[in-house]
Amino acid sequence: MTNQHYGQFCGLARAAEIVGQRWTLLILRDLSVGPQRYSDLVSGLPGIPTNTLASRLKELEEEGIVERLAPSSGERAVVYRLTPRGEELGPAMDALSRWGAGGMRTPRDGEIVTTASIAAALKVAAGDGIVPEDWDAAYTVRVGEVETHLIMRDGVITVGPGAAEAPDLVITAGPQIRDLLAGELDADTAIATGAVKLEGDASLFARFADTLHVPYSPNVPA
Repeated sequence: MTNQHYGQFCGLARAAEIVGQRWTLLILRDLSVGPQRYSDLVSGLPGIPTNTLASRLKELEEEGIVERLAPSSGERAVVYRLTPRGEELGPAMDALSRWGAGGMRTPRDGEIVTTASIAAALKVAAGDGIVPEDWDAAYTVRVGEVETHLIMRDGVITVGPGAAEAPDLVITAGPQIRDLLAGELDADTAIATGAVKLEGDASLFARFADTLHVPYSPNVPA
């Protein structure tokens, strides 16, 4: 890695040396959603200098966290994905994401949402991802121009990019979805105030609102 060593034989110090550089955690977040081409990473990380992206990917490969896959039949571009060691970072990234979201109420000027940021937020909000075995619901969640899906099926929640193949409910939301996930906006109020718009089986929205939760941290200004 190009960053300086901290000079300590410490797991946290070693982790910080590897993932503590600018943009690295967001690259890992995007790859946690699924394998990505270089062009996918560029479009999903607006503002990242291409030389920085190339450098970070090279460093992560050298650390055994990211690997390149040869183009498949009909494809010309290399695809990047997390290795098993890279996937081990998932719980740590989820914890950091939950902690950061605890202080987020409204977007700051210039802040945008991306497919990976919404997918990661929903994954964190799902907690342990366990739901009753008899639940079977597919949601498409739209925030701005971004579409993600969330499936409650066979006792587990899965989240990913893009719309659900056959959604039972499509939820279109704006920034107030953060208040919904924090529990400060209940399902009925969210619908009544227009904070969300629903298409499909509206009775499934309460289940969504009650299951997904990322509270605000205490002492964070309103």
